[in-house]
Amino acid sequence: MNPANITRDEAAARSAALSTTSYEVTVDLTGHGVGAVELPEPEETFLSTSTVRFTSTGTSTWIDLIADEVVSAALDGEALDPADFAGSRLPLEPGAGEHELTVTAICRYSRTGEGLHRFVDPADGRVYLYTQFETADARRMYACFEQPDLKATFRLVVRAPAGWTVRSNSPAPEPFGPDPIGAMIWDFPPTPRISTYITALIAGEYHVDHGTIESAKGTLDADIVCRASMAPHLDAERIRETVQRGFEVYEQDFGRPYAFDKYDQLFVPEYNAGAMENAGAVTIRDEYLFRSKVTSASYETRDNTLLHELAHMWFGDLVTMRWWDDLWLNESFAEWSAYHCQERIAQRHGGTDPWVSFANARKAWAYTADQLPTTHPIAADMVDLEAVEQNFDGITYAKGASVLKQLVAYVGEDAFLAGVRQYLADHAFDNASLSDLLEALERAGGKDLSSFSEQWLSTSGVNTLSSGITVDDDGTITSFAVEQSAPDGHGTLRTHHLAIGCYEFSDGALVAVDSPETDVHGPSTPIAALVGRRRPALVLLNDRDLDYAKVRLDDESLATALGGVARIADPLARALVWNTVWDMTRDAQLAAAEFIAMVVDGAGAESDMTAVTTALSRAGIAATAYTAPAQREVNGEALVAGIAARLKEASPGGEHQLALADALVSAVSTPQGADLIAGWLANEELPLGLAVDQDRRWAILTSLARMGAVDDARIEAETAADRTISGAERAAGARAAMADAGAKARAWELATAVEDVPNATHLHICRQFMQYGQDELLAPYAEKYLEVAELIGARSGIWAGRGHAVSNAVLTWLWPAPLATREFIARVDEWTDATRPSESVRRTISERRDAALRALAAQEFGARS
Repeated sequence: MNPANITRDEAAARSAALSTTSYEVTVDLTGHGVGAVELPEPEETFLSTSTVRFTSTGTSTWIDLIADEVVSAALDGEALDPADFAGSRLPLEPGAGEHELTVTAICRYSRTGEGLHRFVDPADGRVYLYTQFETADARRMYACFEQPDLKATFRLVVRAPAGWTVRSNSPAPEPFGPDPIGAMIWDFPPTPRISTYITALIAGEYHVDHGTIESAKGTLDADIVCRASMAPHLDAERIRETVQRGFEVYEQDFGRPYAFDKYDQLFVPEYNAGAMENAGAVTIRDEYLFRSKVTSASYETRDNTLLHELAHMWFGDLVTMRWWDDLWLNESFAEWSAYHCQERIAQRHGGTDPWVSFANARKAWAYTADQLPTTHPIAADMVDLEAVEQNFDGITYAKGASVLKQLVAYVGEDAFLAGVRQYLADHAFDNASLSDLLEALERAGGKDLSSFSEQWLSTSGVNTLSSGITVDDDGTITSFAVEQSAPDGHGTLRTHHLAIGCYEFSDGALVAVDSPETDVHGPSTPIAALVGRRRPALVLLNDRDLDYAKVRLDDESLATALGGVARIADPLARALVWNTVWDMTRDAQLAAAEFIAMVVDGAGAESDMTAVTTALSRAGIAATAYTAPAQREVNGEALVAGIAARLKEASPGGEHQLALADALVSAVSTPQGADLIAGWLANEELPLGLAVDQDRRWAILTSLARMGAVDDARIEAETAADRTISGAERAAGARAAMADAGAKARAWELATAVEDVPNATHLHICRQFMQYGQDELLAPYAEKYLEVAELIGARSGIWAGRGHAVSNAVLTWLWPAPLATREFIARVDEWTDATRPSESVRRTISERRDAALRALAAQEFGARS
């Protein structure tokens, strides 16, 4: 077991043995240690002192810390031996009663986005720090009892260089000083009772856009912060407007004012996640400050992220799970809440239905995750922190939100929100569990939820629903049944409440002429209401997306969908059809060529930009991973020709033009295609109105590198013109994509053998390394992948101290997908049996193995077709 791991049983025993009252944490960011003596590595380490007040039953325990060295420690004034600190724990022997523990340590800045991350901006040399503590990395900055149910108040004191901006959970104080070495002191007021993982420190030479938010409790400071070099891209007014509207919805619907005293949003570099719900100080990846022109889908995604993190102020920060088994109480609720909030905002201020975007992207993520061999219940069994790290996935987020949407429909929205209000009131600034939530919802709605919980929250896997239709010679339905199946190993047949859409052509459009709702039970449910009517052109199970289930189209409906998805009038129905046909492609029930034809025929007329970008991305996967090697040239040319035709038809400067141009850059694979997009870099044959701005230039160069059409000197020249961290990251990715043996060798070394590669740069390298069409170059790396996987599992060499994000990037993105034949799968199975890798390694490889087998089945089906 990882020595930094904490098990659920250990955490439960510790919370039974002690309770925490307060923390006072002092962090020195000036490069000095005790007595203002400069540290040996002032740009790599910092001094941290943590004073914790707690009450104990007198049981032996420990405090958590990940540090280079414990300088001193004292319990109730009595010195402890720093040599007792081992692994990530300092053992304690407190007597019964109240105690004060002080630990001073030398801690290390992170380059992997975990703990206190340090970044120097290549654009201007400015220094930026920020924390990321979920799941258990507060102990990388200060000694603490690192588990969510040991809440306390937190007072943070920071010594920082003069001129820096410093932010934390509480309102920023006026700094005082300077002290004898020129540092300023920031003494933040204590927070309310919160968990360690949502405490925060953000410090550096940040740009600050000062502003306020109107809350039910009054006017609150609400600054938006970013790097100085990103300030030209900060659309603060739009961001603050989204959040202001979110405050209005949440405070009304949750029946409780925002719990904290300010609401800062801090856009930070090299961020592993989308964002993090630190109480009153939300950190967000600064790729959400768009350097280049993007479609409305990108703005909708960012709005959703902003509202997701705001929802966490209630679900997660105000009321927190006791242990990570109920991670979904945070993430599923925040996911559902963000879309619910966007729906409310659209009703009040205008806009599109956010549940269409949910169906087009996020729900599909849930279906994908739920079909993996590592699927798990929404309410998962998190035995330790290593298990938790693996479960920030589509089930915890998107499946949970889908099921909550069903639960809202089942109990009624008014009753659901009433139950939520009671739950928040009962457990404010405390911890809660699934049973607490269900109890509040049952009281509010008057319905027993035990069966719902058992079917939907405690079981795994996704059911498949199909239509069993018989018709007579006149096309009249003589029998209709909804047939339900479950995957092997996850045999639960659930009760589904769904609508059955009956679509007919009217004035050239496919419109719903009926959409009866029904409950489905067991393997087959007759639907008498549809018997005796003429068979519709399209029968769409789960019309209006009321249910969580895979859907199959009958043959006639499939033909209608393939030839006329763009003619379906309702955007949510189109989303369901797009997803259904893609799912059939993934399941080797529809040839990749047919899906590609559907996309190039329908994407240009699709109005939902999330659907457009998602469909085009899937078509790229269909043309590579889901197409047999012998057919890739034909399918690839069909995709490129189709995209090019739609691009010519697209309105100059419009969103469709942007999405189609980006898809074309990704899809081209011939010398002629390389010449075309290379010309775009020089404004040659550029579609009228298309903006080839900096990020788009990098996309073109990466695609050219993949095809062997640029060399390192050309990439270096572009880097010189884009001296930002984004430029450095994209250059590293472009070099990893190069069709050159030397470039591959250098990229592999950076990804797997060099410890100080920053996490975001590392991710770009990993994501671009494996490229279809480079089989001969990549051949040596199939076996190298297994070698590095063994090192990661054994925590050997540089992997002894590297975090989950970096190791997972290697295991996920360096999997040799283009080389994953059935022979290679057999080799992986042999390796797994021989090495018995760690659970985290085994889990990720089993997911990659499953994806490879799915791709091979799709290739074989397409070849037969």
